[in-house]
Amino acid sequence: MKKIKSVLNSINFKIAILFMLLLLATIEVVGASFTRQLEQNSIQNFESSIQVPNIITNQIASQLSRANAKEANQQLSQIISNYNLGDISQLMVVDNKGVIRAVSNVNDQNRIGQRTSNADIKSVLSNGKQVSKVINDNGNYMVQISPLTSANGTNTPVGAIYVRASLQGVFNNLRQVSIYFLIASLIAAVLGAIVALVISRAITRPIEEMRKQALRVANGDYSGHVRVYAQDELGQLAEAFNTLSVRIERTQEISESERRRLDNVLTHMTDGVIATDRHGNITIINETALDFLGKTEKDVIGKPITNLLGLKNVTIQDLLSTQQELVVRVNDNTRDEMILHANFSLIQRVTGFVSGLVCVLHDITQQQKNEREQQQFVSNVSHELRTPLTSLRAYVEALNDGAWKDPNVAPQFLNVIQDETERMIRMINDLLSLSRMDRGVAKMDLEWVNLNDFVNHVLNRFDMMLKSDTDKTHKKKYSIKREFPHQALWVEIDTDKMMQVIDNIMNNAIKYSPDGGVITVRLLQAQKHVILSISDQGLGIPRKDLNKIFDRFYRVDKARSRKQGGTGLGLAISKEIVEAHHGRIWADSAEGAGSTFYISLPYEAISEEGENWDEV
Repeated sequence: MKKIKSVLNSINFKIAILFMLLLLATIEVVGASFTRQLEQNSIQNFESSIQVPNIITNQIASQLSRANAKEANQQLSQIISNYNLGDISQLMVVDNKGVIRAVSNVNDQNRIGQRTSNADIKSVLSNGKQVSKVINDNGNYMVQISPLTSANGTNTPVGAIYVRASLQGVFNNLRQVSIYFLIASLIAAVLGAIVALVISRAITRPIEEMRKQALRVANGDYSGHVRVYAQDELGQLAEAFNTLSVRIERTQEISESERRRLDNVLTHMTDGVIATDRHGNITIINETALDFLGKTEKDVIGKPITNLLGLKNVTIQDLLSTQQELVVRVNDNTRDEMILHANFSLIQRVTGFVSGLVCVLHDITQQQKNEREQQQFVSNVSHELRTPLTSLRAYVEALNDGAWKDPNVAPQFLNVIQDETERMIRMINDLLSLSRMDRGVAKMDLEWVNLNDFVNHVLNRFDMMLKSDTDKTHKKKYSIKREFPHQALWVEIDTDKMMQVIDNIMNNAIKYSPDGGVITVRLLQAQKHVILSISDQGLGIPRKDLNKIFDRFYRVDKARSRKQGGTGLGLAISKEIVEAHHGRIWADSAEGAGSTFYISLPYEAISEEGENWDEV
């Protein structure tokens, strides 16, 4: 059914049907005219064929003029019987009084002498004009009534001849001609349909090929070309279509190249890009913007940009009219908080019609963080330096006021001045170390070291310091507990810098541990890392401060730290050094339950056979 419907809707079929209908209409019009004319001519010829000759009419007129009616009737009957009637089925002679004088039909002899009731005969007798008419009553026949005039030249009507003849033969001939004509018409229609199909095929073949090529072009296949059959209008159209296909292919290649270039630019941009329609609904968004906002493309396409960016008091009309720059916060007040700078611009056509909006998102989280850290750093440095400088000024002013003359006070003041000066020098040195690490100019002198022996060496120094201070009762007592594996753990480190890290953590453990406390140092291997942990039994660190203890100048107990001479930069320096070794440092603590600091360094098991390793 679908195939039949396709054939019926094809232009080949329509052209063939149209041509055949035009041919049939032409044949029918010509045939109808021809048949009509043939019918008229046949009737006229038939009318002439049944016309009674003049010689007979003169004889009949002579007999009608005789006075002896009986003898005249006999003669009239003789004349009619001798006349070859041919197609005439009935012949009747009527005198000028309307009396029937003779009939050709033997069965109608009883009508002789009777008056006729035929109105046409009476009309002919009265006006002397011949009447011919076709009557379709009980068969097709023709009636011809001719007036008879006197033979003496006076043209006096003496009667009329009534002739009736059947037209069945004429109509049979016409019907036969019509059947022949109809058959010829059908043959001509079939031949015309065949010719029409051939012609329409010749016309529509290039059109069909252009249609197929157009579908291929629509599907992105530009390999084919339309065949040019002749240099007529269709041939010129085919050449124009081939040229159009080539130009579309080039345009599509350029457009596709530009699209790929744009996609690559959008994909590899460090900034997020969002495009909307004129109603503010998102149409395009790149991966960077999705990463910034923590969304998927399916979740945002077609959604309002104001909802996506969380712009509660800003409408799309505001953005279209002002293109204001905004700061957007994502995951506010969480660890994953991100600060984005949103810059808006219009998408306008050449006519000036605004068809959408483009939003560029720039991540300024680190910038804001750096600015805050810079401000905090300046504030902390100023505060940390102001305290010893204020103390120095106070003691120097006291010495200038005469305290240097007091042998009991002057040495104490000078000792304080010396301690504060040394603390400022340590702070400046720590700041310089951090600055070099931030700028990446701190040189790393790496060497392979057995970490067990290296840590033991550092801890032995603290044991020696403890023994040397046994006579000083004011010094804090502590003990160091070691838990090391039996196997050697070889790592590549800068021994000086890593010793500084362990010293910082150990000093903090000693400072914050109670008198007589135990400091536990452990070493263990975990897959591709070696972990060093240092635990104390001090007051511990509150959970809220664990993420901040590696920040510069951050102190959990500021008063106590400053009193013990800390700069607040030790853990920050330790973090920088460990990360420079591609490791990680973190702390675990609970308030009142001591603290544990962990240092994780990259480790890869190697064979010691055949190698001479230096031990610390």
